[in-house]
Amino acid sequence: MTTDSPGDSDALSWDGDDDPTLHAGARPAPEPVALPQGFTAVGKGADEVGRIEVDGTVTMPGEPAPVSNTMLVVFGVVAGAYALFTIGGIIGGLRLEGIAQFLVSPIGYRFAFWLAVAAPALWFGTVFLLTRASKAWLRVVWLVAGLALLVPWPFMMIGAAGQVGL
Repeated sequence: MTTDSPGDSDALSWDGDDDPTLHAGARPAPEPVALPQGFTAVGKGADEVGRIEVDGTVTMPGEPAPVSNTMLVVFGVVAGAYALFTIGGIIGGLRLEGIAQFLVSPIGYRFAFWLAVAAPALWFGTVFLLTRASKAWLRVVWLVAGLALLVPWPFMMIGAAGQVGL
């Protein structure tokens, strides 16, 4: 004969029995460690050491580093230039469409046209994707290199209002 009353189970438990730190082998999570600028951690656990920035913030290895206001402005100006390159590629490519049919097939021209229109956005996205862990100045160098390489030459040579005369 068993009689289970609520009082019987209370006698076999204590408040706080479900605390995870009471289990054997359980340890509290270690506090993050950070080093000042210029110091390098070596040895076991060195990949878990963060950096103390000049303004006092701590950046852990897995976290992306915050971008300064100056770099945000630079990225915005460069992104605007890439947007203008896209618009210039569209305008210049459409202006050359009639003349280009004498030189290449219409299908080949359409493919090259849309590739030229998409190139600035592709370059910008690729640079941001591949330079996530790099220094900000390196990202700016690659973005400026893209500005030099992706100039919309049809727009620069013809402009928006002029016609090509043969």
